[in-house]
Amino acid sequence: MEEKILKGTTTIGLTCSDGIVLVADKRASWGTFIASKRARKIFKINDIVGATVAGSVGDAEALMRIMQAEAALYEMNNKDRMSVNAVATLMANILQGNKIFPYLVQILVGGFNGNAGLFSLDPIGGLTEEKLAATGSGSPMAYGVIEREYSEESTIETNIPLALKALSAAMERDMATGNGIALVTITKDGFREYQDADIAEIAKNIVKK
Repeated sequence: MEEKILKGTTTIGLTCSDGIVLVADKRASWGTFIASKRARKIFKINDIVGATVAGSVGDAEALMRIMQAEAALYEMNNKDRMSVNAVATLMANILQGNKIFPYLVQILVGGFNGNAGLFSLDPIGGLTEEKLAATGSGSPMAYGVIEREYSEESTIETNIPLALKALSAAMERDMATGNGIALVTITKDGFREYQDADIAEIAKNIVKK
């Protein structure tokens, strides 16, 4: 049963010279059954940090609620926002502390506060800092596209089409990935969630190329 919960999804995080790009599909699957076509897989932690989730929907949403509350409490007490390093470290500690009954999730945490930071977390708190990362069942296909063209020195404007292309490749070959794309960027201007029309316009231009 748990194995079925963990099979679906593709999420991608890219560090850029001017921020972070996070993308994910919208399909939630239960084995071969498509349980939802509007699943939320990218969450805002605060104005400068976001996270993508792959795995159990219930575990992911519970963990995100905890982190949003912790970030809000930190900001209230310190008059400053929790950094991406702090969010990732706290989340890793929470996951490690629950390893006997683990959260069945794989997380990417990305943020920007002058410099872009991206961290990958496993279900029991393993934490690695990355320049690019993908999670979920479609990640092998996504990596195949990203690693040919990605540069951490590129801007968000350059890397958004690459992230969408990589996710589209996963959607073409992984049956547990699909039903639309969610796109978020984090820059000096804050957390931006793109609308479907914006994503469609960017994707249309990719096809034209």
